[in-house]
Parts: sequence; C-alpha cells; structure tokens
Amino acid sequence: MADTAAQPSEEEFRTEALEFLEANARPRPPEKLVFGEGSDEVSVLPERTPDEDAREVAEAKDWAARVFDAGFGWITGPAEYGGRGLPGSYQRLYSALEAKYDTPSQAPRMIGLGMIAPTILAHGTEVAKRAYLRRLWRGDIIACQLFSEPSNGSDLAGVQTRAVRDGDEWVLNGQKVWTSGAQYSDIGEILCRSDPDLPKHKGLSAFLVDMNAPGVEVRPLRQMTGGASFNEVFFTDVRVPADHLLGDVNGGWTVALTTLMNERAAIGGGGAAAGGGATRRLLDLMVHLGATADPLLRQAYADLWIHLQVARWNNERALSKIRAGQLPGPELSIAKLSLTENMRRTAELAAQVLGPRITADSGEWGTYAWSRYLLGVPGMRVAGGTDEVMRNIVAERVLGLPKDAPPRA
Repeated sequence: MADTAAQPSEEEFRTEALEFLEANARPRPPEKLVFGEGSDEVSVLPERTPDEDAREVAEAKDWAARVFDAGFGWITGPAEYGGRGLPGSYQRLYSALEAKYDTPSQAPRMIGLGMIAPTILAHGTEVAKRAYLRRLWRGDIIACQLFSEPSNGSDLAGVQTRAVRDGDEWVLNGQKVWTSGAQYSDIGEILCRSDPDLPKHKGLSAFLVDMNAPGVEVRPLRQMTGGASFNEVFFTDVRVPADHLLGDVNGGWTVALTTLMNERAAIGGGGAAAGGGATRRLLDLMVHLGATADPLLRQAYADLWIHLQVARWNNERALSKIRAGQLPGPELSIAKLSLTENMRRTAELAAQVLGPRITADSGEWGTYAWSRYLLGVPGMRVAGGTDEVMRNIVAERVLGLPKDAPPRA
C-alpha cells in the first residue's frame, strides 16, 4: 500500500503529468477521416517489414523509458519492483491525459505489460520479479507468450513441449506457434509438460525463458493477408534456471489461467471491441458508393452499430468490476466473442458493399484495401482462445450447460 502521507493529490499528480507531457510530446491533432485522403489501409493486425518492426520497437522503448523515469511508467505497481504504488484512479488520469498527445505506439509492449508482467507479479520468484518487472515497465525488454502448439491449438492442457529438471536448471524441447512479437522479444512465458504421468491439467509447469538463449529459433509465419505478424518458435535443449519457474512445479495450469484472464481482458476490452476506425471507414465507403440507398445494407449497418454499442457496454461492465477491485466474470469471454463476431459482421458487410472490388484491385482508393481486413478476421477468431473454446466456457461455466458427449472411438 502506498504511503498516503507522501502520495500527491490527484490535482498535484495531474499538474505533474501535464508538465511532463507538454515538455516531451506535441498535442495530438484532431483525427480527421476524409474518404479519398491519406492512407486507405484497413487491416486487423499491423503487418510490417523487419525494418519497420525495429523502428517501432525502438520508438516504443525510448518513449517508455522517458515516461518511466518521470514517474508515470508503472503508476500502480509496488514500489519495491519499480512502481509508484498509487491507486488505479491515478493511472486512469494519466492515460486520459497522454491520449491527448501524439506519442509513439506501445503496441510491441502490450503483450508483455498486459499479460506477462501481471503473471510474473502473481507467480514469479523474487529473483524473477526483481530481474524483469522494472525492465518490462521501463521498456528495457519486451516479452511474448508461448502457449499454443501445432497439434493442440487452444487445448492448452494438451501441451507437449517438454521440461525436464537437470540440477538447478530445466531443459526445454518442443515447438510453439502463433507467437506474436517473438521476433523482437527478449523473454517469453512458456507452458511446458513437466510430468507426462500426471493428468493433462496437472502435469504442466510455466517458465520464463530467454528468447536469445542457445537453442531458441524463431521463424515467421506467412498469413493469407501476405503479412507475417506471427511466428513459430522451436526449442532445442534450451536451459532455463530453476528460479525462472512461475508458480509451483506442475502448477502451470493456474499460472496459465492468470495469463489468459489478462489476455482476454486485453483483446476483448481493447478499442477494436468497439469497432475502432473500421466502422467509420465502412460508413464512408457506403456513402461514397451510394450503398446507403439500399435498405438492406442500411439495416445491416444499423445491426452492426447496435452490436458494437452492446459490446462497449459489456466491456465497461467488466472494467467497472476491475476498478472496484473485483475479478470480472463471464464478461471477458463474452467480450472476446463479441469482438470477433463484430469483426465478422464488418468484413461481411464490406464484402457485400464492394462486391468484386474486394478481390480485384481496380486501383480505386478505399476499396481493395478491405481485402486485408477480410482475410485478417479469421486470425482474430483464433487469438486468445478460439471462438469455439470461448463458447464452451460460456456454456459450461456461466450457463451451467452439460459438456458435449465425447466422440465415439
């Protein structure tokens, strides 16, 4: 708990934050979307070249270090690990202020801060907490998540990557897939099978692994959009210190649930859940092509807009629980499903409006650009737990419905 005697008032904090932002960034210009002007890119995931990745990572790290050194990097974190120990209201205040300024994207750090850092804080050894938390929040290092495997997908209990104890180290062998940001990450949270003789959920252990260690190989995966936002990662006799174990030996399922809860909060509660700029782009496209004169297309857009508002309210419900110090319930699984369903609605309506233009590049601004969005949506239906897994969670754990009968041999 923070020392309230030394804690600034929110007004003092606001003044301090504004002084920093005004000295280090320019006010963000009003967002102005005009059909036919600027870039017409519409995509689900950013798809960059290695040089573009390196440039974005460098800019993100530089800004993170300046923010952290000024006292705004980890506002709510424990002081002993580099945080400032202030209430969540101070973080919300700073985030609202920074949003008004033009600052470098922090997208390369979001997995590390949104999923890995909270897991280290909850389950890491004292050595791991002191080694990584401050550096993650300052932007000195970047982290990725290493859960999914080629043969098991979202069935994390079926993980086959092996971890074998060897003295004061663990030796890892196996393969992970669909790992975002692995190409520029310094550490990763990996889920492994540490005891093959125990039931599936009970024989798992989680570790922090050095992504630059001997035996770690990262290979990009080419998507049908043409980009390579994800990777497959191979581990061959990779050695991990015993003090990099997260949680207990064979207690990796509990650790994974902590990470997944934070992942679904990040994915489902993000700006994309409310439609982002794609919905406005779609409306502008409909006006430009005269599609708003079609009552069926107008109705489809209205249906999309309604679903987006409901998703926003659901996310607010989850955020309200978090702000009140409660654990969110089914809202996060529903949020993730709402996100991908609304993306599907958006993509399908764009395809209806554009017709052949979405598959044949005529050179017309703002038309063929939607093809990348259309092709990117299936990837989001897999990320953070497939839609099918989310539906099972809601059906079984929220609605209390019986599990499906197992397939017959």
